[in-house]
Amino acid sequence: MADITPASIDRAALERIIHRAAELQTAEREIGEGLTADQVLALGREVGIPGRYLQQALLEERGRIVEAGPGGFLSRTVGPAAIAAQRVVRGECETIEATLVRWLEKHELFSVQRHQPGRITWEPTGGFQAAYRRAVGAVGGSKRPIMLAKADTVSCTVLELEPGYCNVTLSATARKARGESVGGGAALASAGVVGTGVLATVGAIFYVVLIPLPLALGLGYVALRRYGPVVARIQLGLERALDQLEQGTRADRLLPPAPPRLVDLLANEVRKALKS
Repeated sequence: MADITPASIDRAALERIIHRAAELQTAEREIGEGLTADQVLALGREVGIPGRYLQQALLEERGRIVEAGPGGFLSRTVGPAAIAAQRVVRGECETIEATLVRWLEKHELFSVQRHQPGRITWEPTGGFQAAYRRAVGAVGGSKRPIMLAKADTVSCTVLELEPGYCNVTLSATARKARGESVGGGAALASAGVVGTGVLATVGAIFYVVLIPLPLALGLGYVALRRYGPVVARIQLGLERALDQLEQGTRADRLLPPAPPRLVDLLANEVRKALKS
């Protein structure tokens, strides 16, 4: 049979292959209604997955945010006012909190509003310089774009699941941006109603009377839909912060010892000479 495997496999194809292989592997054994944690670890060892990755995945599943049901009318039609992301990260709570504080202050221009053990809230940094950087970064004018420019506040909870593993939940609110979208849509719809009423009052032709209303409703709908990309950008910003958190703690663990300085080498040579 001819080899139909592609020369190179991209990330999406790799995920599908691994997912399908896992399905085939688990289909060969009877798992009933579910597996215990030990059984999952044993199954992972059979397919060659390191135990530390399985342990982290199990902790993420245990601490996973339960998807909320449908919200109110605005949440269903426009979008949610609160956006959240979470991850299980290896590291100590204090180190994780310090890394997040540095990242949000430097790359997202958010200052700490309140800091308690296990919980931090941020607000946008004030001042002309911060406002300018936020405006430039929001449109991609900087090397590292600012993703949370439209967020009102950002909060974080860090919960230690077991020694060396913490569940980190980041959430952001964007009520101001959503209010602007809703207000713009309502204003356009109201203008259409008023325009239709004025044309009807002056005795315009029936077809002309109907023009402003659907036009304004269409523009109002477009104004409402502008909030969707804001939510997506904030979500991406939260995920990026968690990515940086994972990479930062991993880099700290893998960082090699610093090479000795020239002064230290000279001091060692002097001490050796004195001893001899």
